[in-house]
Amino acid sequence: MDRITDKIANLAKALNKPSEPNDEYIDYATLRKQYENQANQEIGQLQQRSKKARVEAIHGRSDLNPKWTFANLIEDSDDVIEAVSIAQSFIAAHDDPAWRQSGSHMMLFYGDYGRGKSHIAGAIAHQLIEQYEISVLYRQLSTLLEMRYSSYDFSATDNIGQKFREANQELLEVDLLILDEVCVNETVLKKNTQSWLGNLLRQRLVNKKNCILITNHSLGELEHAMGRYCFESVKEYDTYKVRFQGPSRREGLTQDEAEAQNITPRYQPNQVR
Repeated sequence: MDRITDKIANLAKALNKPSEPNDEYIDYATLRKQYENQANQEIGQLQQRSKKARVEAIHGRSDLNPKWTFANLIEDSDDVIEAVSIAQSFIAAHDDPAWRQSGSHMMLFYGDYGRGKSHIAGAIAHQLIEQYEISVLYRQLSTLLEMRYSSYDFSATDNIGQKFREANQELLEVDLLILDEVCVNETVLKKNTQSWLGNLLRQRLVNKKNCILITNHSLGELEHAMGRYCFESVKEYDTYKVRFQGPSRREGLTQDEAEAQNITPRYQPNQVR
């Protein structure tokens, strides 16, 4: 009886097609395994491309500074080293489903300007997006409040009311909300603002959504500025308080003292002499 390879060779010869009689015969089981491996590789590549697309979409909506990463962070003081350690523990905890379902968690970063608070918060967010596809929103509280106040202008023609309602819904639903500049330049928030922010934090608490609050106030000043009702909602979270007190990392724009001494006053229009 002719082998299958011989039959194929004879058929190829009859059709004037090239044949390779020296090719090794591959049985069905081996061939099936090869096809399964190839299919699994293609599925894996498709999953990687899909994840990359999802991660890029989350990054696109987050409004994070792309430079806020741990790789770009200079750990040059004890407070930053401690903050990074706490941040890494917070990220690692997301590996535990029980921790993620146990309730709402909040990181509270406080300290003076230029200490690296926003940078570390952004680094946390970037890593959570990459590792766990956590949805993130970075917003400055003052910008949200301006939008909120503008939404009361019923004569506006830019549909600001609808835009704020959509933005507010997004604040409620996102997995991690980063609120920066909380109560900046504010001794105390207005009562209606305290109620709005307090309700926002309480609803996120109920829905087990996490937050990072960043402020230049001390904790005592922050409690006064936010108001008791609003600050009580902060205390309901499983809170990690991180104080930043090292040197400012922002480059100064002031002139050199020697250069400043050589500057002579210039005449200005309408100057009283």
